[in-house]
Amino acid sequence: MKFIGAGARPGQPLVHRDAVFTVPNVLTVVRFLGVPLFIWLVLAEHEYGYGALVLAVMASTDWVDGYIARRFNQMSNLGRVMDPIADRLSLIAVAVTLVIAGVVEWWYLVALLVPDAVLLALSLFYFHGHPDLPVSRIGKIRTGLLLVGTPLLVLSKLPVPAANVYATVAWIFLGLGLVGHWIAAYNYVGAIIGKGRQLRAHDGGSH
Repeated sequence: MKFIGAGARPGQPLVHRDAVFTVPNVLTVVRFLGVPLFIWLVLAEHEYGYGALVLAVMASTDWVDGYIARRFNQMSNLGRVMDPIADRLSLIAVAVTLVIAGVVEWWYLVALLVPDAVLLALSLFYFHGHPDLPVSRIGKIRTGLLLVGTPLLVLSKLPVPAANVYATVAWIFLGLGLVGHWIAAYNYVGAIIGKGRQLRAHDGGSH
């Protein structure tokens, strides 16, 4: 069973519609709403077990909403923009929480923020907003690795058997995810600059 692109029907093109209230979009909102719940559980209640559960649910909905969108033809223009933004903001907010809680060091947050800050600056410079680029395969793999590694790392902070094993596995996922994060960012930088220059050349030639 394939995980990337699951739900797609062979021979049927994926069409992005203008619909707003779709099941995938609702799941994306629910996933993002899990962030304040996670922050409260970890920082206020110190409930790392429930925090890991919330992260696991968030990770599963990230895959489920994409599956439903492709399987039942519920791809939307809003979802195409909202889903990766929700992923990025969720991962950053969770990383900030884990730094405050002492679960990860500050360098982990910096490693997440720097590529995103560069992409944001380029997007605002060329497009004054979202560049509307398709999510790359490496970007999807990166997100999946980070979404799996993060709850495992939180789980490793509990007094459970083989906690060290959880921590080791978690950092393997997170390490690979960070490498993928920088590779994806490098590819997106090239795509943003290329698309931005094309648009500017087109606009300049139309005057």
